[in-house]
Amino acid sequence: MSPPQPHFLVLTFPLQGHIAPALRLARRLLAVAPDVLVTFSTTKDAHGRMFPAKPTDHGGGDDGGAEEDDGRLEFLPFSDGTEAGDDARPLDARIASFHAAGARGATEIVGALAARGRPVTRVVYTLLLPWAAAVARERGVPSALYWIQPAVVLAVYHHYFHGHGGAIAEHRHDPSFVVELPGLSPQMIGDLPSFLTDSTDPSDVFHSFFTTIRDLIETLDKESPKATVLVNTCQEMEVGALAAMGAYDVLPLGPVLPSGDESGIFKPEDDAEYMEWLDAKPANSVVYVSFGSLASMGREQLDELLLGLEESGRPYLCVIRKDVKVALAEEEAEMHRRVKNGVVVEWCDQVQVLSHAAVGCFVTHCGWNSTLESVASGVPMVCVPRMSDQRMNAQLVVREWRVGVRAQVDGGGVLRAAEVRRCVDEVMGNSEAAAEVRQMAGKWKGIVAEATGKGGSSDQNLMAFVDGAKSRRLVTV
Repeated sequence: MSPPQPHFLVLTFPLQGHIAPALRLARRLLAVAPDVLVTFSTTKDAHGRMFPAKPTDHGGGDDGGAEEDDGRLEFLPFSDGTEAGDDARPLDARIASFHAAGARGATEIVGALAARGRPVTRVVYTLLLPWAAAVARERGVPSALYWIQPAVVLAVYHHYFHGHGGAIAEHRHDPSFVVELPGLSPQMIGDLPSFLTDSTDPSDVFHSFFTTIRDLIETLDKESPKATVLVNTCQEMEVGALAAMGAYDVLPLGPVLPSGDESGIFKPEDDAEYMEWLDAKPANSVVYVSFGSLASMGREQLDELLLGLEESGRPYLCVIRKDVKVALAEEEAEMHRRVKNGVVVEWCDQVQVLSHAAVGCFVTHCGWNSTLESVASGVPMVCVPRMSDQRMNAQLVVREWRVGVRAQVDGGGVLRAAEVRRCVDEVMGNSEAAAEVRQMAGKWKGIVAEATGKGGSSDQNLMAFVDGAKSRRLVTV
């Protein structure tokens, strides 16, 4: 009897910042091996937003699945128990319920696929699903964590929960205190993931994410002989951090960038208008601004941001999400009155924008997807990190790769107009420092292209994973 066709079940948390890299990996798996099948699964709610129902649609918009034309990629949602409507419970209660219901839903999917003659041979899951490995283990299927943040963040989490948490907890209110973790360069408390400095107290609103990360590290510890971890980075970008992760069988296979339809829970506006606007601008002249799919923005911050962009004297393309506009009761007419030198959109094709020759700077929250997309496009960054891994991502951008600058917010967390102007000029101006940042951005663009290209380090690691090699070794530089 021949072995079953290789079939990856890719499970992901229902946030845009998780769905995008997971779907990109799913498409990469299909691209490197013509005999591979992939089932992509997130919650029913997120699935419905990815595939809005049409009057003639019998697949994507209800609670059923959706399928690519060739049948190799199937979208099949799992239930997280929230389909009945809005959940008003506290976040920790919702996350606990999500874990329990999600595990049941994923188990049902694995069983249903096997009953259809399409058995899962490998489960790949993203970072807020610690139960996914147990689901795979119970079904006798190997699993791999897809770490969608930098390797150094995983290394910090690992050390925190393996004997170094006390020192960090003791000084968590002192952002300038320096801690030393095995194999890593010294780290200031203020640069560590916010879940380790702000969310360890059970009263914190994001405490459930701290406990979920703890459970994830414990899940990896249970794997034998070593947990397999796919990291959305490349060997060349994080040499030291990857070398410090001997506890896991690590395969850096990124940056995993778009290779097809970017289905997601946020839909870009018609790109004709803003792309035509970009086409009319000189090379490296435009400031692109986006703070991602989650960041909120107060009235004062919006006013300061737009004022700083206008005063910079440079054309700009700024993403202000619809939910932010609604929360601030921002009228379109008022927005257009203030925006004289730029264009404001509610969402856009970020990779397409960053790849445009006119874009010379990215003002970003430093989410890992945005950071990787900017590096791969050779666009310098102004970093405005807020939470989770973003502070460490900014540290990589500024200190390790030297492709950007870190913006400073005031005591109330507001990025002031003067700081916007200063930072934009620091990467787009005529100074030697700005020229060096642009030079380094071009250098790293080439490094990433080589790593992800045919025969590059990330390409070889992805092939090794798909081929199921028993001995998976990192491709070193």
